[in-house]
Amino acid sequence: MAETVLGGVLGFFRDLGVYDVLLPFILVFTITFAILERTKLFGTELDSKKEPHTKKNLNAMVAFVVAFLVVASSKLVQAITKISSEIVVLLLLLVFFLMLVGAFYSKEDIEKKGVTLEKGWRTAFMFVMAVAIIIIFLDAVTAADGRTWLEVFWDWLSQFYTNAAVAAIVLIVAVILFMYWIMKEPKKEEESKGG
Repeated sequence: MAETVLGGVLGFFRDLGVYDVLLPFILVFTITFAILERTKLFGTELDSKKEPHTKKNLNAMVAFVVAFLVVASSKLVQAITKISSEIVVLLLLLVFFLMLVGAFYSKEDIEKKGVTLEKGWRTAFMFVMAVAIIIIFLDAVTAADGRTWLEVFWDWLSQFYTNAAVAAIVLIVAVILFMYWIMKEPKKEEESKGG
């Protein structure tokens, strides 16, 4: 199969180290700088108009050093690359799902409030996404023997698979959750203050 010009450019970028060094560096620098700016960890200083602002030069220097230290470790770069690519796939799946949900909305509903998930669905999706991110993280970090943490955890968990005590605990938790779901009272709508 003949290689395309664009494929050759992407291969050149890979050989140059754009994906292994430059992009992880930019990602870590940006996230670290944004967190430092938001938290104001190193304090603020007054400008000429006596208004406080963050110490951007200090925040940028710390973010720069942290990004270089991360890029210096090939294991961290490999984990960041794997985690970020799989989270993008997870995000795409969520967007595709919302597109399909939007197909069931009427034009008036979309114009009035847009396509949104109700509270129960939103909470369920947030829980599923949190579990998926934890699984992605565990699958990206490797132990000393070369296995991922997810494989180590799964191997440890599988030794209890046929254990009667574990099955009893799972059954009790399932029954408690089911009873809570059945017995919970629906939340009452708050009456408007005007009437």
